[in-house]
Amino acid sequence: MTIYVGNLSFQAEVDDIREVFSEYGKVSRVSLPTDRETGRKRGFAFVDMESDAEEDAAIAELDGAEWLGRELKVNKAKPRDRNG
Repeated sequence: MTIYVGNLSFQAEVDDIREVFSEYGKVSRVSLPTDRETGRKRGFAFVDMESDAEEDAAIAELDGAEWLGRELKVNKAKPRDRNG
C-alpha cells in the first residue's frame, strides 16, 4: 500500500521525507511529483513502506503534524481513477 502525504512544504526533498517516515519503519520508495511544465514540486508526495503496520503507525503519528511550517495531511493513497 502507498501513503499519500499532502500539504507538503515546497522546500521538502525526497531525503527529508524518507528521514521523517523512517522513524516508523523501512521506507521502500518516496515519490515527489513535479509539474510537467514548470518543474516545480506539486506539494504532495507518495511513500511506500515495508508493512501495513508501519504505514498505519506513520499515518497515525504524522496526519495533522506540523512539519516545515505546514500541517501535513497523511492517509492511505486512493487508487488513481483512470476514467476521468
